[in-house]
Parts: sequence; C-alpha cells; structure tokens
Amino acid sequence: MARRRKRKSRRRLEGRRILEAVPQYSIESGDEKPVTAARNFIHSEGIAPPALLLVKRNEHTTDRYFWAEKGLFGAQYVEENHFLFPSLRVLLGEDEEENASALETLTH
Repeated sequence: MARRRKRKSRRRLEGRRILEAVPQYSIESGDEKPVTAARNFIHSEGIAPPALLLVKRNEHTTDRYFWAEKGLFGAQYVEENHFLFPSLRVLLGEDEEENASALETLTH
C-alpha cells in the first residue's frame, strides 16, 4: 500500500520563509535546559528582538526558539502564527513591497 505524504501547511511554510530573514544564533545548551541556555545567552549578549536561536541539546537534537518583544517562543509556534508578531509583520510588509516592485518591473 502506498503511503500518503504529509500535507505541508501553507501558513507554516510562509512563516518559515519569514523567519529566514531574522538573525540567527547557534549555541550549545551544555548542562542547562535548552530554554534556560537560550534565555541566558540572550541576556548575556544583549540580543534585541526579533532573533532566532538554535540551541543544540545533544548531537542529534537542536531546539529552535524565537526571541520576540513579548518573550521567548518555540519556532514552530511562530511559524504557524507569524501574523501575531508585530516584528515579523514588518518583515512580511517589506517582502510584499519587494514582490510588488518586481511585478511592476515585469509588467512594464
């Protein structure tokens, strides 16, 4: 029997594309829990939101977090609900303006 492929959510794909434009930081969690390591790194480096943190838990697992004005969120949640984050809405607006200007140059 053929296996059906899992459907990819358009909303999540759009959120992933938006997050690609955000600065990324890769860190190791060490002995701390991944969220604690991310919070400590943000405070020690003085990172301003928006930012994406990739926290390596062990050699096989990496946790992704999004640093927003309102706090630290799981990246998957942000991908699915990117429209709730004002800092990402600004990035989305810039992308739409670029697409509109590219369309104008193609039609003229």
